[in-house]
Amino acid sequence: MLQTAFTLLDTAVSWLELLAFVLALANIACNVAEIHWGWPLTIVASLLYAWLFYASKLYGEAGVNLFFALTAVWGWWQWLRGHRAGSHDLLAIERLDSRARLWCLAAYAIAWAGLALLLRTVTDSDVPWADGFVTAGSVIGTLLLGRKFIENWPVWLLVNAASIALFAYKGLHLTTALYAIFLVLALWGWRAWQQRMDASARSPVGS
Repeated sequence: MLQTAFTLLDTAVSWLELLAFVLALANIACNVAEIHWGWPLTIVASLLYAWLFYASKLYGEAGVNLFFALTAVWGWWQWLRGHRAGSHDLLAIERLDSRARLWCLAAYAIAWAGLALLLRTVTDSDVPWADGFVTAGSVIGTLLLGRKFIENWPVWLLVNAASIALFAYKGLHLTTALYAIFLVLALWGWRAWQQRMDASARSPVGS
């Protein structure tokens, strides 16, 4: 799987990176369209990316992709059977309140600092702060996506923009291209989810 499939910008692209690329792209498209089959795709793509990133010494990214694989089971259940507190209705797209947004920002900052220090201390990572930033944001974004909070999309915009720079620096050009596509899909997803929220708000009760 780590053998070269083709060369892109004078850099070898492995079969592993190519397969992970295709599955991850299908996964995000499903998320944008609120199709629950995106979650099992996440499991497979995340395990492949964990392998790829570990081989590239991006240990934070490797770890967070193992986290993605585990939480995808939870996310799949949430989209199929999850409820809001005090409601028996299945999950629908909603916004966080202002207090919850502040908690998310604080959690992001604390996780970033903690992960970066951990990576710098116990691994040979040459990009601990960049890796920690992307990793922390990915955790926050996944949890928000699993509960269908629309704020997951701006988090993914931030994470994807940082990932483009990180993976380009590490020479993972196909993955860099993937995250550029993710950036566009996050904008599309944010708009699509907003339109669904607006349409739901306009719908008469019981319709």
